Amino acid sequence: MGRAPLWTAIRDRLTDEIAAGHYLPGDRLPTEAQLSTRFGVNRHTVRRALSALSTSGTVHSRRGSGVFVAHRPTDYPLGKRVRFHQNLSASGHMPGKTVLHLAERPADQREASALGLRSDAMVAVYEGLSFSDGQPIALFRSVFCLTRFPRILDELRKNPSVTAAFKAHGLNDYTRASTRITAKLATTTQANHLQIQPGAPIMRAVSINVDSNKAPVEYGRTWFAGDRATLLVQEDG
Repeated sequence: MGRAPLWTAIRDRLTDEIAAGHYLPGDRLPTEAQLSTRFGVNRHTVRRALSALSTSGTVHSRRGSGVFVAHRPTDYPLGKRVRFHQNLSASGHMPGKTVLHLAERPADQREASALGLRSDAMVAVYEGLSFSDGQPIALFRSVFCLTRFPRILDELRKNPSVTAAFKAHGLNDYTRASTRITAKLATTTQANHLQIQPGAPIMRAVSINVDSNKAPVEYGRTWFAGDRATLLVQEDG
């Protein structure tokens, strides 16, 4: 396998530094000349790295003024108790969520297996877009057993919170049993929703949430914009 282009290393280094708070939203980055000297490359290489950061929404340029940080990548904890709004609020970010699709349909093979259902079981599907500080950071699809949660789609139409929908069915607590993270490239549809370029790096997290009896209650697939979210695996007590 060939070496990665130099500009990707510069993009990743600047992304890490912005995530660490070395540059805050509104701060101006060093000039192209300064970055060229720092990384030992020509301006074209630096310009390509900055262009990639601009495409991802991490920075924006002002003609005659320079390149400024627009958004700090969001730390997103993946722990035993995962609550989207609570996690982002605790990290100092403003959470948001848009419902894209709510539907009933037969479970596919993976969904049925994950939820412990018969292959012909009906499930509720919830697809949406998650935001941090007004910027899209993740697409998600959650699948639930309709027999156990018969009113879940109605609850989600009133309030997009899965936690609230579970509580309406008498489930007051649930935990994450497993998470599998895989690097992917954004499809055209995913890129359109996340406002990134098709083929840009994204991270897919596949998870199963369970109740206190270890019975599966949610099978989820989430696609995070690679430059906007840092996934933190936490050990919960």
